[in-house]
Amino acid sequence: MTTSHENPRPWFREPGPWLLMLGPFVVVLAGFYTAYLAVVSNDGLVTDDYYKKGLAVDQTIARNERARALGIVAGVRLIADDGLSVRLQVRDPGYALPQKLHVALSHPTRAGLDQEAYVERDGEVYRGRMRLPASGHWLVLIEDEQSSWRVLGNVVLPAQGETLIGAESNVAPTH
Repeated sequence: MTTSHENPRPWFREPGPWLLMLGPFVVVLAGFYTAYLAVVSNDGLVTDDYYKKGLAVDQTIARNERARALGIVAGVRLIADDGLSVRLQVRDPGYALPQKLHVALSHPTRAGLDQEAYVERDGEVYRGRMRLPASGHWLVLIEDEQSSWRVLGNVVLPAQGETLIGAESNVAPTH
């Protein structure tokens, strides 16, 4: 019997170990690239003036509470010919209705469709012009000119008739 002793090739000349090492090497490269992106990219959700933003949130809550204390309810009607009417009801008899209201219509996911308008008092109703938005879910924000109170509600368009937003329409009755 004859046995031939060939000199085996060193491990680094074999393709198998290199194929096994390729996977972890790609993962390490991807980790470095992810770390690079984390360092150089802008964190859009983090704000530098968080204290001011927190104060603004407190003021917004106070404006909502003021509207609730006054018992403000707004009946919003979007009219097909670019018209907008708001009927304001106030439970507090000492509150004088403002001459103008600021109305903002915003879409929850498509900011390019958002719009604002001032509506002026015409007797018992505030009237103004606003481009009739696309159908779907919309957020309606109504506030006085001095921004001392605000009511926020939802409208699903096309809406038939008047949609009520405000203190009594969004709060469960108390016992």
